[in-house]
Amino acid sequence: MVSEQTDQAGASGVDELLELDGLAELTAHEASIFLTSVTEVASGTSPDTALPVLTLALSQMIVAGARLGAIQDVVLVERFEADAGPDEDVDPLRDGLANVLSGIDEYVDIIDPLTSGELAAGSISGDVADVALALTHGLKHFAAGRRVEALWWWQFSYLSAWGDRATASLRALQSILSHVRLDADDEAVGEAEFDALHP
Repeated sequence: MVSEQTDQAGASGVDELLELDGLAELTAHEASIFLTSVTEVASGTSPDTALPVLTLALSQMIVAGARLGAIQDVVLVERFEADAGPDEDVDPLRDGLANVLSGIDEYVDIIDPLTSGELAAGSISGDVADVALALTHGLKHFAAGRRVEALWWWQFSYLSAWGDRATASLRALQSILSHVRLDADDEAVGEAEFDALHP
């Protein structure tokens, strides 16, 4: 009976590790897509698509973060984080995004909607760069074969930092898109609709 319970506990542990391994792989894939997307925006080669691409990239990463927040705490095997090496320099990314978003980059944010109504200044470029830095740090663990550690880092940093920054900047982007799409002059909208219906 004891042997059977031990076998069941061992099988349960293996299943849990396999689930974590799969989640780490999925998160790494999504992080890589996010980094590719925001780097492309920061290059300035397609300024007309910057807002929708950033909105989609942040939305998809927030879904990935919510998945991490929904599972139980990931525990490091060694109880400490291995050295992943020096952090990436995200200043070029931040500067590129700030240039692309010139005039609409900064916004006002509530520091903590539950404990304080205090306002703070934020910037989409700074937020996206912070998210990218956290994701890149986890990708280093993942590339070194430390998948549980990568998952632990992504979960911890989502709850403590990048989840909040991603959500705040997404809210700002949604506001910008709303103004761009809905604040148009009624006469101009009417003319555009007429032109569309009568080519």
